[in-house]
Amino acid sequence: MSVIYFLIPVSLVLGGGTLLLFIWALRSGQFDDLQTPAYRILFSDGEEKSDLNNHSDRRKHDNNGDLSV
Repeated sequence: MSVIYFLIPVSLVLGGGTLLLFIWALRSGQFDDLQTPAYRILFSDGEEKSDLNNHSDRRKHDNNGDLSV
């Protein structure tokens, strides 16, 4: 029975600490964007860089000097 006098305060301290860490995480923006990290894993670094290069290379001049898209 004397163990319960030790376990109750320990559980309250652990629960309070967990609550404080959760509130800190909410205020610091840890849960603002939940979708982007899930999609980021699907693309490797090489694909993202090549996509950026493809967008900049799309607008080239054709033989007549006109800008083609």
